[in-house]
Amino acid sequence: MPPNADYTGGHDGPIPPPVELVWREDEGVSLKVPRFYPTSDRVLQKVSTRTDVPKVITMAEVAKHAKRDDLWVIVDGKAYDVTAFVENHPGGWLPMVNMGGKDCTDVFANYHPARVYKTMLPQYFLGDVADYSESAFVKGHRQLRQQLLAEGMFETLPHYYPGLYCWLGTLWVSAVYLMAGCGGLGCHLAGAVVLALFWQQMAFVGHDCGHNSVTHKWQHDTTLGLLVGNLTTGIGMGWWKRSHNVHHVCCNSVEHDPDIQHMPIFAVDQKIFDRGKPFWSSFHAKWVEMDLVAKALVPYQHWLFYPVMAFARFNLYVQSWILLLSKEHVHNKGLEVAGLLGFAAWYCLLVGWLMPASHGVPERVAVVLLSHWLAGTLHVQICLSHFAQDTYHGHAYNGDQDEWFRMQVATTLNVDCPWWQDWFHGGLQFQVEHHLWPRLPRHNLRRAQVLVKQFCKEHEVEYRNLPWIEAQVQLIKKLKDTAMAARKFNEQPAASTASPAADAASKQTAAPGTRGVEGGGTTIFDCLDAATNG
Repeated sequence: MPPNADYTGGHDGPIPPPVELVWREDEGVSLKVPRFYPTSDRVLQKVSTRTDVPKVITMAEVAKHAKRDDLWVIVDGKAYDVTAFVENHPGGWLPMVNMGGKDCTDVFANYHPARVYKTMLPQYFLGDVADYSESAFVKGHRQLRQQLLAEGMFETLPHYYPGLYCWLGTLWVSAVYLMAGCGGLGCHLAGAVVLALFWQQMAFVGHDCGHNSVTHKWQHDTTLGLLVGNLTTGIGMGWWKRSHNVHHVCCNSVEHDPDIQHMPIFAVDQKIFDRGKPFWSSFHAKWVEMDLVAKALVPYQHWLFYPVMAFARFNLYVQSWILLLSKEHVHNKGLEVAGLLGFAAWYCLLVGWLMPASHGVPERVAVVLLSHWLAGTLHVQICLSHFAQDTYHGHAYNGDQDEWFRMQVATTLNVDCPWWQDWFHGGLQFQVEHHLWPRLPRHNLRRAQVLVKQFCKEHEVEYRNLPWIEAQVQLIKKLKDTAMAARKFNEQPAASTASPAADAASKQTAAPGTRGVEGGGTTIFDCLDAATNG
């Protein structure tokens, strides 16, 4: 094992070099702290006795350890064996496994407070990675984060969320008044409209809580998330975080991103079926293929999109309960269940008893459906950000061509809108910036956009930013293109389907693909595919 390049680990020996300081964030406060912290002699001694740690650790060696029970990562050019922490990771084991064997420098910085670098990371230290390097491009975008930290952009404005809570409270009271305090079908339907808007706006707060960008304290934001998500919207925070954390680290990966795995109803890209055999979904732990149902629905998905979005909220209720009733570990499972039961209680009480429905059951059903249909606007907003963007097979982070910044920008779309429409989009209009820096408070995303657009222009990286309507046109066109490809696929003779045993290697696939959309142009994933298959 090579020596610890930054600290001797003891008090004797040569004088250590000056400590390199960098900006990091802890509980929303920007701090200038050492880039590296010393590793204890006990840890170094333990590593020196391990037979599986070579004297010279390389990127290729780290890449061999990418399993749930054998997981190494790289952070700032140093290798760490985090296998012992996988099952206890607050963000779930899936994000860690998806980053196994990779350079996690940017992922780690964007999901962990400064104190973790000091109190937790050193105990998993293995050694320096001999062939680790940072390109000028990578150094450049990491400097953007340093600039945002230096400007205090990760700090939440004290007045922002209190003002937002007043707005949300007004929506809630108005919805209850219109539905329970007024008579007449018109008032009740108006109440359903306001309730749908309340749910949409609350989802944005839940999204902020899930990324610890409200108080920047994990326990506080998690508790607030249970109140916002489970109790007021009926969507489990545990389910959302489990899915969303994976989505962020492997955005638009065919095999690993649950946010683009919607078979048998939607195939967001023809790469989902163009290999002619099933692929293994690491998130859902099942094989995905063009079965009979998918062959019937996917060719018409561009017509089905908006009707399905109208009912999508009911699916989220079901998914929340499926997770809680499974054997999967969920933080605060008891509170999660209590919150969902509380939501069911107050909503059923409001619609089923407090609302004076003169038209009986049909009126109550109409209110339920209208509130859920309109709340489907949220699901359209989420899909706009990624459905029509680049997709790829396996994992990214294979080199400078698909590292953190390039991957996130290539797979994400912003919605171009004036500042006075920010309330409606809830931060989702700046998805590029949000994906680059998830803990950045949404009220500072517009400032971050200026820096990102300039950086992309300087380095000739395509930055995608479309108005609300144009973004939806692009999405439907992408769905239609894929639907037409699905029709051609259906016309082909049935190909031999690889068995799960024969194709088990695809569970660990790391071969990136291409965008696969007519007129999509060359992407970073096209270049990767050419290099891989050339």
